[in-house]
Amino acid sequence: MLDSARSFDVLVIGGGNAGLCAAMTASRAGASVLLLESSPEVFRGGNSRHTRDIRYMHDRANDFVTGAYSEEEFWEDLRRVTHGETTEPLARLTIRESVDLGDWMPAHGVRWQRPLRGTLHLARTNVFFRGGGKAMINAYYDTARKLGVEVAYEAEVRELDLCDGEFRGATVALGGSMREVRAKCVVVAAGGFEANIAWLKEYWGEAADNFVIRGTPYNQGLMLRKLLDHKVQPVGNPREFHAVAVDARAPKFDGGIVTRLDSVPFGIAVNRDAKRFYDEGEDFWPKRYAIWGGLIARQPGQVAYSIGDARAMGQFMPSVFPAVEAGSLREIAGALGLDPAALATTVDAFNRSVRPGSFDPANLDDCRTEGLDPPKSHWALPIDRGPFWAYPLRPGITFTYLGVTVDECARVVMQTGRPSPNVFAAGEVMAGNILGRGYLAGFGLTIGTVFGRIAGREAARHALR
Repeated sequence: MLDSARSFDVLVIGGGNAGLCAAMTASRAGASVLLLESSPEVFRGGNSRHTRDIRYMHDRANDFVTGAYSEEEFWEDLRRVTHGETTEPLARLTIRESVDLGDWMPAHGVRWQRPLRGTLHLARTNVFFRGGGKAMINAYYDTARKLGVEVAYEAEVRELDLCDGEFRGATVALGGSMREVRAKCVVVAAGGFEANIAWLKEYWGEAADNFVIRGTPYNQGLMLRKLLDHKVQPVGNPREFHAVAVDARAPKFDGGIVTRLDSVPFGIAVNRDAKRFYDEGEDFWPKRYAIWGGLIARQPGQVAYSIGDARAMGQFMPSVFPAVEAGSLREIAGALGLDPAALATTVDAFNRSVRPGSFDPANLDDCRTEGLDPPKSHWALPIDRGPFWAYPLRPGITFTYLGVTVDECARVVMQTGRPSPNVFAAGEVMAGNILGRGYLAGFGLTIGTVFGRIAGREAARHALR
Protein backbone atom coordinates (compact mmCIF):
# COMPACT_ATOMS: atom_id res chain seq x y z
CA MET A 1 0.00 0.00 0.00
CA LEU A 2 1.30 3.40 -0.95
CA ASP A 3 2.51 5.46 2.01
CA SER A 4 1.34 9.01 1.30
CA ALA A 5 3.56 10.39 4.04
CA ARG A 6 6.71 9.21 2.29
CA SER A 7 8.55 11.47 -0.14
CA PHE A 8 10.44 10.00 -3.07
CA ASP A 9 13.39 11.16 -5.09
CA VAL A 10 11.76 10.29 -8.42
CA LEU A 11 8.12 9.79 -9.30
CA VAL A 12 7.53 7.92 -12.58
CA ILE A 13 4.03 8.20 -14.09
CA GLY A 14 3.34 5.36 -16.52
CA GLY A 15 4.31 1.70 -16.34
CA GLY A 16 5.21 0.89 -19.94
CA ASN A 17 8.63 0.48 -21.48
CA ALA A 18 9.68 4.15 -21.16
CA GLY A 19 8.57 4.45 -17.54
CA LEU A 20 10.23 1.20 -16.55
CA CYS A 21 13.50 2.16 -18.24
CA ALA A 22 13.40 5.47 -16.36
CA ALA A 23 12.59 3.78 -13.06
CA MET A 24 15.31 1.14 -13.37
CA THR A 25 17.91 3.69 -14.43
CA ALA A 26 17.07 6.11 -11.62
CA SER A 27 17.09 3.33 -9.05
CA ARG A 28 20.47 2.06 -10.24
CA ALA A 29 21.76 5.61 -9.75
CA GLY A 30 20.73 5.47 -6.09
CA ALA A 31 17.39 7.29 -6.18
CA SER A 32 14.25 6.18 -4.37
CA VAL A 33 11.62 5.61 -7.06
CA LEU A 34 7.84 5.28 -7.09
CA LEU A 35 6.20 4.11 -10.33
CA LEU A 36 2.46 4.67 -10.79
CA GLU A 37 0.61 2.51 -13.33
CA SER A 38 -3.02 3.43 -14.04
CA SER A 39 -4.03 -0.03 -15.26
CA PRO A 40 -4.66 -3.16 -13.20
CA GLU A 41 -1.57 -5.32 -12.80
CA VAL A 42 -2.78 -7.84 -15.38
CA PHE A 43 -2.84 -5.12 -18.06
CA ARG A 44 0.33 -3.35 -16.99
CA GLY A 45 2.75 -2.13 -19.61
CA GLY A 46 0.58 -0.01 -21.87
CA ASN A 47 1.28 -0.37 -25.58
CA SER A 48 4.62 -2.00 -24.83
CA ARG A 49 2.77 -5.26 -24.16
CA HIS A 50 2.06 -5.49 -27.88
CA THR A 51 5.59 -4.97 -29.15
CA ARG A 52 7.99 -7.66 -30.33
CA ASP A 53 11.15 -5.98 -31.64
CA ILE A 54 13.32 -2.91 -31.37
CA ARG A 55 15.37 -1.04 -33.98
CA TYR A 56 18.91 -0.18 -32.92
CA MET A 57 22.24 0.91 -34.33
CA HIS A 58 24.92 -1.80 -34.55
CA ASP A 59 28.16 -2.24 -36.44
CA ARG A 60 28.14 -5.95 -37.22
CA ALA A 61 26.04 -9.08 -37.52
CA ASN A 62 25.49 -11.29 -34.50
CA ASP A 63 23.32 -14.24 -33.52
CA PHE A 64 20.17 -12.12 -33.76
CA VAL A 65 20.72 -9.62 -36.59
CA THR A 66 22.11 -10.43 -40.03
CA GLY A 67 24.27 -7.36 -40.65
CA ALA A 68 25.38 -3.87 -39.65
CA TYR A 69 23.03 -0.90 -39.32
CA SER A 70 24.97 2.35 -39.22
CA GLU A 71 24.00 5.73 -37.83
CA GLU A 72 23.78 7.27 -41.29
CA GLU A 73 21.60 4.50 -42.73
CA PHE A 74 19.34 4.68 -39.67
CA TRP A 75 19.11 8.45 -40.01
CA GLU A 76 18.35 8.28 -43.74
CA ASP A 77 15.61 5.70 -43.14
CA LEU A 78 14.06 7.99 -40.53
CA ARG A 79 14.45 11.12 -42.65
CA ARG A 80 12.68 9.45 -45.58
CA VAL A 81 9.67 8.19 -43.66
CA THR A 82 9.22 11.48 -41.81
CA HIS A 83 9.87 13.56 -44.95
CA GLY A 84 12.25 15.59 -42.80
CA GLU A 85 9.65 16.35 -40.11
CA THR A 86 11.94 15.45 -37.22
CA THR A 87 14.21 17.28 -34.80
CA GLU A 88 17.57 16.08 -36.05
CA PRO A 89 19.62 16.55 -32.85
CA LEU A 90 17.10 14.53 -30.82
CA ALA A 91 16.72 11.96 -33.59
CA ARG A 92 20.47 11.45 -33.87
CA LEU A 93 20.75 11.29 -30.08
CA THR A 94 18.16 8.49 -30.11
CA ILE A 95 20.05 6.62 -32.81
CA ARG A 96 23.45 6.93 -31.15
CA GLU A 97 22.15 6.07 -27.68
CA SER A 98 20.56 2.89 -29.07
CA VAL A 99 23.94 1.32 -29.83
CA ASP A 100 24.19 -0.57 -26.52
CA LEU A 101 20.61 -1.87 -26.38
CA GLY A 102 21.69 -5.29 -27.61
CA ASP A 103 23.48 -5.72 -24.27
CA TRP A 104 21.54 -3.38 -21.97
CA MET A 105 18.14 -4.98 -22.48
CA PRO A 106 19.32 -8.56 -21.73
CA ALA A 107 21.09 -7.20 -18.65
CA HIS A 108 17.62 -6.12 -17.47
CA GLY A 109 15.92 -9.43 -18.21
CA VAL A 110 15.06 -9.42 -21.93
CA ARG A 111 15.95 -12.48 -24.00
CA TRP A 112 16.55 -12.24 -27.75
CA GLN A 113 15.40 -14.64 -30.44
CA ARG A 114 16.15 -15.01 -34.12
CA PRO A 115 13.63 -13.24 -36.37
CA LEU A 116 10.77 -15.41 -37.57
CA ARG A 117 9.45 -15.85 -41.08
CA GLY A 118 7.25 -12.97 -42.17
CA THR A 119 8.81 -10.33 -39.93
CA LEU A 120 8.79 -7.47 -42.45
CA HIS A 121 12.38 -7.76 -43.78
CA LEU A 122 13.69 -6.67 -40.37
CA ALA A 123 16.33 -9.33 -39.77
CA ARG A 124 19.19 -6.86 -40.24
CA THR A 125 17.89 -3.68 -38.60
CA ASN A 126 15.80 -4.97 -35.68
CA VAL A 127 16.23 -7.48 -32.90
CA PHE A 128 13.28 -9.53 -31.61
CA PHE A 129 12.62 -10.50 -28.00
CA ARG A 130 11.58 -13.95 -26.95
CA GLY A 131 7.99 -14.00 -25.71
CA GLY A 132 7.15 -10.62 -27.23
CA GLY A 133 6.33 -7.42 -25.41
CA LYS A 134 4.54 -9.07 -22.49
CA ALA A 135 7.67 -11.04 -21.65
CA MET A 136 9.78 -7.89 -21.89
CA ILE A 137 7.43 -5.99 -19.59
CA ASN A 138 7.34 -8.84 -17.07
CA ALA A 139 11.14 -9.00 -17.09
CA TYR A 140 11.43 -5.26 -16.52
CA TYR A 141 8.96 -5.28 -13.63
CA ASP A 142 10.87 -8.13 -12.03
CA THR A 143 14.15 -6.25 -12.43
CA ALA A 144 12.59 -3.02 -11.14
CA ARG A 145 11.32 -4.84 -8.04
CA LYS A 146 14.78 -6.28 -7.35
CA LEU A 147 16.24 -2.78 -7.70
CA GLY A 148 13.85 -1.47 -5.06
CA VAL A 149 11.39 0.41 -7.26
CA GLU A 150 8.02 0.76 -5.52
CA VAL A 151 5.04 0.14 -7.83
CA ALA A 152 1.37 1.02 -7.38
CA TYR A 153 -1.26 -0.30 -9.82
CA GLU A 154 -4.66 1.22 -10.59
CA ALA A 155 -3.06 4.49 -9.53
CA GLU A 156 -4.28 7.27 -11.81
CA VAL A 157 -2.62 10.65 -11.47
CA ARG A 158 -5.36 13.26 -11.69
CA GLU A 159 -3.40 16.46 -11.07
CA LEU A 160 0.16 17.71 -11.28
CA ASP A 161 1.31 20.40 -8.86
CA LEU A 162 3.59 22.60 -10.96
CA CYS A 163 4.64 26.14 -10.12
CA ASP A 164 6.46 28.10 -12.83
CA GLY A 165 7.39 24.80 -14.47
CA GLU A 166 8.72 23.19 -11.30
CA PHE A 167 7.15 19.96 -10.03
CA ARG A 168 6.13 19.76 -6.37
CA GLY A 169 3.72 16.85 -6.21
CA ALA A 170 0.86 14.87 -7.73
CA THR A 171 -2.70 13.99 -6.78
CA VAL A 172 -3.36 10.28 -7.27
CA ALA A 173 -6.63 8.31 -7.30
CA LEU A 174 -5.87 5.02 -5.59
CA GLY A 175 -8.02 2.55 -3.69
CA GLY A 176 -11.11 4.73 -3.77
CA SER A 177 -9.45 7.81 -2.33
CA MET A 178 -7.29 10.72 -3.45
CA ARG A 179 -3.71 10.88 -2.20
CA GLU A 180 -0.92 13.40 -2.45
CA VAL A 181 2.48 12.15 -3.58
CA ARG A 182 5.59 14.24 -3.11
CA ALA A 183 8.84 13.78 -5.02
CA LYS A 184 11.89 15.83 -5.95
CA CYS A 185 11.18 15.31 -9.64
CA VAL A 186 8.82 13.52 -11.99
CA VAL A 187 9.17 11.50 -15.19
CA VAL A 188 5.98 11.54 -17.27
CA ALA A 189 5.83 8.40 -19.41
CA ALA A 190 2.06 8.00 -19.62
CA GLY A 191 1.64 7.70 -23.38
CA GLY A 192 -0.45 9.66 -25.84
CA PHE A 193 -4.21 10.23 -26.19
CA GLU A 194 -5.11 7.69 -28.88
CA ALA A 195 -7.65 5.86 -26.67
CA ASN A 196 -9.51 9.12 -25.98
CA ILE A 197 -12.00 9.11 -28.85
CA ALA A 198 -13.50 12.44 -27.81
CA TRP A 199 -10.06 14.08 -28.05
CA LEU A 200 -9.41 12.45 -31.44
CA LYS A 201 -12.72 13.89 -32.63
CA GLU A 202 -11.39 17.40 -32.01
CA TYR A 203 -9.12 16.83 -35.03
CA TRP A 204 -10.87 14.09 -37.00
CA GLY A 205 -14.56 14.66 -36.37
CA GLU A 206 -16.94 11.71 -36.60
CA ALA A 207 -14.33 9.70 -38.52
CA ALA A 208 -12.66 8.91 -35.18
CA ASP A 209 -15.59 6.65 -34.29
CA ASN A 210 -14.35 4.29 -37.02
CA PHE A 211 -10.78 4.09 -35.74
CA VAL A 212 -9.52 0.91 -34.12
CA ILE A 213 -7.14 1.44 -31.18
CA ARG A 214 -4.50 -1.27 -31.40
CA GLY A 215 -3.19 -0.78 -27.89
CA THR A 216 -4.22 -0.07 -24.33
CA PRO A 217 -7.51 1.67 -23.53
CA TYR A 218 -5.72 3.39 -20.62
CA ASN A 219 -3.87 5.90 -22.82
CA GLN A 220 -6.39 8.70 -22.36
CA GLY A 221 -3.85 11.51 -22.54
CA LEU A 222 -4.63 13.00 -19.13
CA MET A 223 -0.97 13.70 -18.28
CA LEU A 224 -0.38 15.21 -21.70
CA ARG A 225 -3.37 17.48 -21.20
CA LYS A 226 -2.16 18.51 -17.73
CA LEU A 227 1.33 19.33 -18.99
CA LEU A 228 -0.09 21.43 -21.81
CA ASP A 229 -2.40 23.17 -19.34
CA HIS A 230 0.69 24.02 -17.30
CA LYS A 231 2.14 25.73 -20.38
CA VAL A 232 4.60 23.08 -21.46
CA GLN A 233 5.45 23.69 -25.10
CA PRO A 234 3.54 21.32 -27.43
CA VAL A 235 5.15 19.50 -30.33
CA GLY A 236 3.73 17.53 -33.23
CA ASN A 237 0.72 17.64 -35.52
CA PRO A 238 -2.41 16.58 -33.56
CA ARG A 239 -3.76 14.84 -36.69
CA GLU A 240 -0.68 12.67 -37.11
CA PHE A 241 -0.21 9.27 -35.50
CA HIS A 242 1.40 5.89 -35.93
CA ALA A 243 -1.41 3.91 -37.53
CA VAL A 244 -1.48 0.76 -39.64
CA ALA A 245 -4.01 -1.23 -41.61
CA VAL A 246 -5.75 -3.63 -39.27
CA ASP A 247 -8.48 -6.15 -39.84
CA ALA A 248 -11.82 -4.36 -39.61
CA ARG A 249 -13.07 -7.28 -37.51
CA ALA A 250 -10.55 -6.50 -34.75
CA PRO A 251 -11.72 -5.40 -31.29
CA LYS A 252 -12.05 -1.67 -30.67
CA PHE A 253 -9.19 -1.67 -28.13
CA ASP A 254 -6.16 -3.79 -27.26
CA GLY A 255 -6.17 -6.10 -30.29
CA GLY A 256 -2.42 -5.67 -30.58
CA ILE A 257 0.00 -6.62 -33.29
CA VAL A 258 -1.88 -9.73 -34.44
CA THR A 259 -4.68 -7.60 -35.92
CA ARG A 260 -2.29 -5.94 -38.38
CA LEU A 261 -2.57 -7.11 -41.99
CA ASP A 262 0.52 -7.40 -44.21
CA SER A 263 -1.27 -8.45 -47.40
CA VAL A 264 -1.40 -5.00 -49.02
CA PRO A 265 1.83 -5.19 -51.12
CA PHE A 266 0.75 -8.45 -52.75
CA GLY A 267 -2.61 -7.36 -54.16
CA ILE A 268 -4.58 -4.15 -54.53
CA ALA A 269 -6.27 -1.96 -51.90
CA VAL A 270 -9.60 -0.34 -52.77
CA ASN A 271 -11.98 1.91 -50.86
CA ARG A 272 -15.71 1.37 -50.46
CA ASP A 273 -16.22 2.76 -53.98
CA ALA A 274 -13.97 -0.07 -55.24
CA LYS A 275 -11.30 2.45 -56.32
CA ARG A 276 -7.58 2.17 -55.66
CA PHE A 277 -6.14 5.16 -53.79
CA TYR A 278 -2.38 4.58 -53.28
CA ASP A 279 0.64 2.67 -54.56
CA GLU A 280 0.53 -0.68 -52.74
CA GLY A 281 4.10 -1.55 -53.78
CA GLU A 282 5.85 1.76 -53.19
CA ASP A 283 8.62 0.34 -50.99
CA PHE A 284 9.40 -2.46 -48.59
CA TRP A 285 6.53 -2.96 -46.16
CA PRO A 286 8.46 -1.99 -42.94
CA LYS A 287 9.07 1.43 -44.47
CA ARG A 288 5.49 1.92 -45.66
CA TYR A 289 3.16 -0.18 -43.50
CA ALA A 290 2.68 2.67 -41.03
CA ILE A 291 1.29 5.09 -43.64
CA TRP A 292 -1.67 2.87 -44.40
CA GLY A 293 -3.63 3.64 -41.25
CA GLY A 294 -3.62 7.33 -42.15
CA LEU A 295 -4.46 6.59 -45.77
CA ILE A 296 -7.49 4.53 -44.77
CA ALA A 297 -8.52 7.14 -42.18
CA ARG A 298 -8.89 9.57 -45.09
CA GLN A 299 -11.07 7.26 -47.20
CA PRO A 300 -14.89 7.35 -47.19
CA GLY A 301 -16.17 5.62 -44.09
CA GLN A 302 -12.57 4.95 -42.96
CA VAL A 303 -12.66 1.52 -44.57
CA ALA A 304 -10.72 -0.22 -47.33
CA TYR A 305 -10.24 -3.72 -48.70
CA SER A 306 -7.10 -5.68 -49.52
CA ILE A 307 -7.80 -8.00 -52.47
CA GLY A 308 -5.63 -10.56 -54.23
CA ASP A 309 -5.61 -13.95 -55.90
CA ALA A 310 -3.99 -17.37 -55.62
CA ARG A 311 -0.56 -16.13 -56.75
CA ALA A 312 -0.10 -14.10 -53.56
CA MET A 313 -1.31 -16.71 -51.11
CA GLY A 314 1.37 -17.50 -48.53
CA GLN A 315 3.51 -14.44 -49.35
CA PHE A 316 2.54 -12.50 -46.20
CA MET A 317 2.22 -13.15 -42.50
CA PRO A 318 -0.87 -15.23 -41.65
CA SER A 319 -3.83 -13.24 -40.35
CA VAL A 320 -5.59 -13.78 -37.04
CA PHE A 321 -8.98 -13.63 -38.82
CA PRO A 322 -9.48 -15.77 -41.93
CA ALA A 323 -9.53 -14.11 -45.33
CA VAL A 324 -12.78 -13.79 -47.23
CA GLU A 325 -12.36 -16.30 -50.06
CA ALA A 326 -14.37 -16.91 -53.21
CA GLY A 327 -14.06 -18.41 -56.66
CA SER A 328 -14.72 -15.14 -58.49
CA LEU A 329 -14.24 -11.43 -58.00
CA ARG A 330 -17.99 -10.94 -58.30
CA GLU A 331 -18.46 -13.18 -55.26
CA ILE A 332 -15.72 -11.31 -53.41
CA ALA A 333 -17.47 -8.00 -54.16
CA GLY A 334 -20.74 -9.39 -52.87
CA ALA A 335 -19.15 -10.63 -49.66
CA LEU A 336 -17.55 -7.24 -49.03
CA GLY A 337 -20.59 -5.17 -49.98
CA LEU A 338 -18.82 -3.61 -52.98
CA ASP A 339 -20.34 -2.84 -56.37
CA PRO A 340 -19.29 -5.84 -58.52
CA ALA A 341 -19.14 -3.78 -61.71
CA ALA A 342 -17.00 -1.09 -60.08
CA LEU A 343 -14.59 -3.69 -58.69
CA ALA A 344 -14.39 -5.43 -62.07
CA THR A 345 -13.54 -2.11 -63.74
CA THR A 346 -10.76 -1.43 -61.22
CA VAL A 347 -9.26 -4.91 -61.49
CA ASP A 348 -9.46 -4.94 -65.30
CA ALA A 349 -7.62 -1.61 -65.50
CA PHE A 350 -5.01 -2.86 -63.06
CA ASN A 351 -4.48 -6.13 -64.91
CA ARG A 352 -4.06 -4.38 -68.26
CA SER A 353 -1.40 -2.09 -66.81
CA VAL A 354 0.81 -4.81 -65.34
CA ARG A 355 4.15 -5.18 -67.13
CA PRO A 356 5.91 -8.57 -67.16
CA GLY A 357 8.75 -8.96 -64.65
CA SER A 358 10.44 -11.31 -62.19
CA PHE A 359 8.30 -11.46 -59.06
CA ASP A 360 10.47 -11.41 -55.93
CA PRO A 361 8.83 -10.59 -52.59
CA ALA A 362 12.26 -10.33 -50.90
CA ASN A 363 13.44 -7.48 -53.14
CA LEU A 364 12.19 -4.36 -54.91
CA ASP A 365 11.39 -6.30 -58.05
CA ASP A 366 10.52 -5.14 -61.59
CA CYS A 367 6.88 -6.23 -61.50
CA ARG A 368 5.13 -2.89 -61.95
CA THR A 369 2.25 -1.14 -63.66
CA GLU A 370 2.46 1.33 -66.53
CA GLY A 371 0.02 4.12 -67.34
CA LEU A 372 -2.01 3.58 -64.17
CA ASP A 373 -2.86 6.20 -61.54
CA PRO A 374 -1.99 5.49 -58.82
CA PRO A 375 0.76 3.15 -60.02
CA LYS A 376 1.96 0.02 -58.34
CA SER A 377 5.75 0.18 -58.30
CA HIS A 378 6.67 -3.37 -57.28
CA TRP A 379 5.12 -6.82 -56.83
CA ALA A 380 2.40 -6.11 -59.40
CA LEU A 381 0.85 -9.31 -60.71
CA PRO A 382 -2.48 -9.69 -62.53
CA ILE A 383 -5.38 -10.55 -60.24
CA ASP A 384 -7.08 -13.21 -62.34
CA ARG A 385 -6.34 -16.62 -60.84
CA GLY A 386 -8.79 -18.06 -58.32
CA PRO A 387 -9.39 -18.60 -55.55
CA PHE A 388 -9.56 -14.89 -54.73
CA TRP A 389 -9.16 -13.50 -51.23
CA ALA A 390 -9.86 -10.23 -49.42
CA TYR A 391 -9.59 -8.56 -46.02
CA PRO A 392 -11.62 -5.58 -44.73
CA LEU A 393 -9.32 -2.86 -43.37
CA ARG A 394 -9.64 -0.13 -40.77
CA PRO A 395 -7.10 2.41 -39.48
CA GLY A 396 -5.46 0.89 -36.41
CA ILE A 397 -4.08 3.68 -34.22
CA THR A 398 -0.97 2.82 -32.19
CA PHE A 399 -0.04 6.20 -30.70
CA THR A 400 -0.52 9.90 -31.35
CA TYR A 401 2.24 12.35 -32.25
CA LEU A 402 0.99 15.43 -30.41
CA GLY A 403 3.20 15.63 -27.36
CA VAL A 404 5.47 17.81 -25.24
CA THR A 405 8.74 19.37 -26.32
CA VAL A 406 11.86 18.03 -24.58
CA ASP A 407 15.55 18.85 -24.65
CA GLU A 408 18.50 16.44 -24.87
CA CYS A 409 18.24 15.79 -21.12
CA ALA A 410 14.55 14.74 -21.51
CA ARG A 411 13.44 17.86 -19.59
CA VAL A 412 10.12 19.29 -20.79
CA VAL A 413 10.44 22.73 -22.35
CA MET A 414 8.06 25.45 -21.22
CA GLN A 415 6.35 27.90 -23.57
CA THR A 416 8.86 30.48 -22.37
CA GLY A 417 11.55 28.41 -24.09
CA ARG A 418 13.30 27.34 -20.90
CA PRO A 419 13.38 23.73 -19.69
CA SER A 420 11.73 22.68 -16.47
CA PRO A 421 14.28 21.94 -13.74
CA ASN A 422 12.60 18.74 -12.59
CA VAL A 423 9.91 17.59 -15.04
CA PHE A 424 11.07 14.95 -17.52
CA ALA A 425 9.21 13.08 -20.26
CA ALA A 426 9.85 9.84 -22.13
CA GLY A 427 8.10 7.59 -24.61
CA GLU A 428 5.00 8.31 -26.65
CA VAL A 429 4.22 11.53 -24.78
CA MET A 430 7.32 13.11 -26.37
CA ALA A 431 7.80 10.97 -29.51
CA GLY A 432 6.46 13.80 -31.69
CA ASN A 433 9.81 15.57 -31.24
CA ILE A 434 11.31 12.85 -33.44
CA LEU A 435 8.33 11.51 -35.39
CA GLY A 436 6.60 14.41 -37.08
CA ARG A 437 4.98 11.93 -39.44
CA GLY A 438 5.59 8.40 -40.69
CA TYR A 439 7.14 5.54 -38.78
CA LEU A 440 9.89 2.92 -38.82
CA ALA A 441 9.12 -0.55 -37.46
CA GLY A 442 10.40 -0.96 -33.92
CA PHE A 443 11.37 2.71 -33.54
CA GLY A 444 8.76 3.73 -30.98
CA LEU A 445 10.33 1.30 -28.54
CA THR A 446 13.75 2.76 -29.37
CA ILE A 447 12.57 6.27 -28.49
CA GLY A 448 10.97 5.05 -25.26
CA THR A 449 14.03 3.08 -24.17
CA VAL A 450 16.57 5.77 -24.99
CA PHE A 451 14.64 8.67 -23.51
CA GLY A 452 13.44 6.57 -20.58
CA ARG A 453 17.06 5.93 -19.66
CA ILE A 454 18.00 9.58 -20.18
CA ALA A 455 15.05 10.77 -18.08
CA GLY A 456 15.85 8.31 -15.29
CA ARG A 457 19.51 9.29 -15.27
CA GLU A 458 18.84 13.02 -15.27
CA ALA A 459 16.03 12.80 -12.73
CA ALA A 460 18.25 10.89 -10.31
CA ARG A 461 21.06 13.40 -10.89
CA HIS A 462 18.70 16.25 -10.05
CA ALA A 463 17.26 14.53 -6.98
CA LEU A 464 20.58 13.43 -5.50
CA ARG A 465 22.66 16.54 -6.11
